[in-house]
Amino acid sequence: MQKKVTKRDDEEREIELAIERGSLESVPLRASELRELKMIAQNTFAKTRSINIRISERDLLKLKALAAREGVPYQTFVSSTLHKRVSASESLTP
Repeated sequence: MQKKVTKRDDEEREIELAIERGSLESVPLRASELRELKMIAQNTFAKTRSINIRISERDLLKLKALAAREGVPYQTFVSSTLHKRVSASESLTP
């Protein structure tokens, strides 16, 4: 299996160099940040539920192809895609 090569922007290269030099410093979290991260962790580990949906065979085949390209099982890919969409819409809600 070939390793996936990703392009880095200037900021990412700067961070990578700082890691290699060992020049990064830990920054303490504010209480509000800590609460938010705890909530995210709890939601991440929340119990999952099974659902049944009907989709076209064509869409299912496309989902499976996309999942294979990402190197993950298609059900994991679908769940992750739905999660990303729901999470993105939460940030848009007033």
